[in-house]
Amino acid sequence: MFITFGLYGIYWMVSTKNEMNSLGATIPTGWLLIIPIVNIYWIYKYYEGFATVVKKDNNTILWFVLHILVGIVMPAIVQLELNKVA
Repeated sequence: MFITFGLYGIYWMVSTKNEMNSLGATIPTGWLLIIPIVNIYWIYKYYEGFATVVKKDNNTILWFVLHILVGIVMPAIVQLELNKVA
């Protein structure tokens, strides 16, 4: 993500969003991710889908706050959990 200045991070989030939506999540379109302020809502919905479909723990706020505080670690956690589901 550092080499691509965050563009790969956006691509990765949209790709995993599609995978979570195929599992039953309702995460909106990835275009909302590039709009300021609205992207906060999108990230919340992303972690809502992650919490309900992948983790099945309904701790949306926990995952959202972890993204805000230690965002660099969250892609690894999300990918690890998605790999367990697959």
